[in-house]
Formats: sequence, structure tokens, C-alpha cells
Amino acid sequence: MVLAISRGLMKPKKTYYFIAVIVTVILGLWSRQLSFVPLWTGDLLYAVMCYLGFRFLFTGRSLTFSMTAALLFCFGIEFLQLWQHPVLLSLRHTLPGRLILGQGFLWTDLLAYTVGIVLIYWLDRLIS
Repeated sequence: MVLAISRGLMKPKKTYYFIAVIVTVILGLWSRQLSFVPLWTGDLLYAVMCYLGFRFLFTGRSLTFSMTAALLFCFGIEFLQLWQHPVLLSLRHTLPGRLILGQGFLWTDLLAYTVGIVLIYWLDRLIS
């Protein structure tokens, strides 16, 4: 009985996280089109999207798991930008590759990722 109830509650949570991911992606793409929005806003929203994506994929896991996974993922992608492998370079020349893999390593991106993930983590804790 408890298992059936908990499974029923998981679906709305997944839906909310999925919608939040889509809204975050739209805001992130839109932020790049507006000249008055600082560039770090897109990086912050990228990190928020990663956190929400991990929440969507691993709804049953803890918020701390998603925060840690999102930080490791974002930091991993950022440090991967230091590796100039021909395959990665060719991927970065495409729009999806540029959006997912980034274009160049910046220490400030690590700060934006950290701030974004910590903010969404605390917001998620407050809402949960």
C-alpha cells in the first residue's frame, strides 16, 4: 500500500521537475539573446537545469545526491573544455555541442555553477 502511494506521488514530482527543466532551458537560451543580461546568467541557469535534470531522473534519491551529481557534472564539463581533442572540437562547432560542452574554460563559470546549484538546492529544500 505504501509503495503504491509513494509511486503515485513520484509521477507529479517528475512532471514538475520536467517542466522546470524546460522552463530553465528556455530562460537560459533567452538570456543569451538579451544584451543587458550578464553572460554568467546562462551558466547559472545551465547549472540549475542540470540539478533539475538529476532530480527528474533520480526523484527517489536525496536532494544532496542531485546537488552533488550536478556539481560534478558541471565541473566535469567545464574541465573537459581544457581538453582540445579533435572530436570534441568538432562537436563544439555545432549548436548542441556548444550549448552542452561549452566553448572555453573559465574559472568564473565554476562559480556560476556553484551559485546556481546551491540556490536551486535551497529552493528545492524550501519547497519540499
